[in-house]
Amino acid sequence: MRIAVLGGTGSFGRALARRLAEAGEQVVLGSRDPERAAEAAAELGVEGATNADACRGADLVVLATKADAALETARELGDAIGDTPVLSVAAELAFTPEGVVPAPDATSLAARVQDVVAAPVVAGLHSLAARNLGGDAAPEEDALVCGDDDGAKAMVLELAERITAGRAIDCGPLASARALEGLTAVIVNVNKRYKAHAGVRISGVR
Repeated sequence: MRIAVLGGTGSFGRALARRLAEAGEQVVLGSRDPERAAEAAAELGVEGATNADACRGADLVVLATKADAALETARELGDAIGDTPVLSVAAELAFTPEGVVPAPDATSLAARVQDVVAAPVVAGLHSLAARNLGGDAAPEEDALVCGDDDGAKAMVLELAERITAGRAIDCGPLASARALEGLTAVIVNVNKRYKAHAGVRISGVR
């Protein structure tokens, strides 16, 4: 499978690209800056390209930019993405003196991305930290995924199982992305409080 990782020069994009490449997938690391893309891709042993060029010919587009750039990036690349399924991994967070909290928007970032692209959008991997995902071994964590398009979601679930040592869990429709994105804030707070690198495991599911 050919997978475009947009915003792939960031910490999560690099970690995901590395894990996907190790799983045998063909990865194209995208960036606004082609030189940065080429440099990061060379380090990982994958292809590098502009975000738009990375989308062309891809079977899956991963929107791995920072949250504040995700919607604009999706809007700008709508034509390049076309009908290729999109995986949205970002979560909007607010950093307050009391701790990290989800952004106040009632609609998830993934749902807003769905509003600006024609392709089906799947949300997932929010509970996987870049540090854990990019480690020497696949993280002992479950990957949580939600979406409305069965085919696109099945594709992401299959990939998610290959990049973690846990399970890929189908968490229902895209409307559930609001909860998955908010879970990121919970994990960040836990890790800060306990000086940990925590992830998520779902009990009672086989």
